[in-house]
Amino acid sequence: MKAWLPSLLRLALVMLLVAFVTNPGWFVPLLKPLTENNAPVIYNQGSLLTLTLLHLRTVLIATVAATIVAVALAILVTRPAGAEFLPLSRSLVNIGQTFPPVAVLALAVPAVGFGEKPTLIALFLYGLLPIFENALTGLTTLPANVVEAARGAGMTGWQRLTKVELPLSAPIILGGIRLSVVISLATATLGSTVAAKTLGEVIIAGLLSNNLAFILQGGLIVAALAVLIYDGLSAIERYTARRMGREAE
Repeated sequence: MKAWLPSLLRLALVMLLVAFVTNPGWFVPLLKPLTENNAPVIYNQGSLLTLTLLHLRTVLIATVAATIVAVALAILVTRPAGAEFLPLSRSLVNIGQTFPPVAVLALAVPAVGFGEKPTLIALFLYGLLPIFENALTGLTTLPANVVEAARGAGMTGWQRLTKVELPLSAPIILGGIRLSVVISLATATLGSTVAAKTLGEVIIAGLLSNNLAFILQGGLIVAALAVLIYDGLSAIERYTARRMGREAE
């Protein structure tokens, strides 16, 4: 029974999240005590489901872009021809961590306007570092005997990269992506300060109207998404590591 408990808890959280974003009215009795002066209990300026999907879309786009750039940079600096660019690459991927998210948004708005674009820029910059560092670690800590065996088998550099190095590094790279996604899920809420459609809209509306129910709705949805996505990517990471381990043997 204990072995099934984590899976049951995950399933319960998924069902609770789906029920809340599709039928928030069911939860009015629970949230009603958090409101004052007959204020609305459920966020009524938009659909929670729509905001959740838009929030996830923004995070997905930024994460995919950050993954492509970060992994490409890691591949470049681990090749003999690109090793000298390692310090420059580290400086570039650290840019996002140097500035607070609000500062990045403020700098991006004059260039690209309000809406989703400045949010994507901020999330992209924030997502680079963990993915780059994990990809770099994965590509530089490969078993030497496996790499030599691939070279001895007559594989070209491209074949070694795509058939040996990247597959063996995949679990570590996924770990970086997992961390980047969780950071982006939380940071994306700030996008609503520049008119992006995210769950931050619900939290900001609650802060402006002193409505704790609104704040809790936005915060809990983001937290549930972070837990579920983190857990899902962790499972994929473990599966990939086991699979790569069996193939390496």
